[in-house]
Amino acid sequence: MTQVVRWYPFSEFRGLNRAMDRLFGDFTTTRVRLVGEPSPLTFPVDIAETDSDVTVKATLPGTKPEDVDITVSEGVLTIRGESRHEETDEKENYYRREIRRGAFSRSLPLPANVDEEQAEAEFTDGVLQIRLPKTDDARPKTIKVKAAGGELASAAA
Repeated sequence: MTQVVRWYPFSEFRGLNRAMDRLFGDFTTTRVRLVGEPSPLTFPVDIAETDSDVTVKATLPGTKPEDVDITVSEGVLTIRGESRHEETDEKENYYRREIRRGAFSRSLPLPANVDEEQAEAEFTDGVLQIRLPKTDDARPKTIKVKAAGGELASAAA
């Protein structure tokens, strides 16, 4: 007896697609980045704000403090530098090489007006920490509010 088997003409392509994914790995995958999300080729940062200052932390492994330049202009912090190449043995054959080397740069808009002259930076264990004090006009002000009965109450603005 003859048996009828349903044939899916595009099923052959699924196997080919899986083989290509295995062959090329991450090169064939696409991912939409959100606005403000860093590129995989940049270094990660944390930006925090308090009433008195803005703090930026950036991880820069393999970078020396003397190879980093920091500028602040018109509310934008720019961190530039270079992670130097290490000498490698020519007999080594790498199977995977993910450690990023070479020049890097990243510009970050700051959340408040900062006093560029009072900025401080420290570099410890591959982490750059920049403290930028806010200008007086960027700090929150406390305004005293008089109650209708003449009593004073305070409110933060």
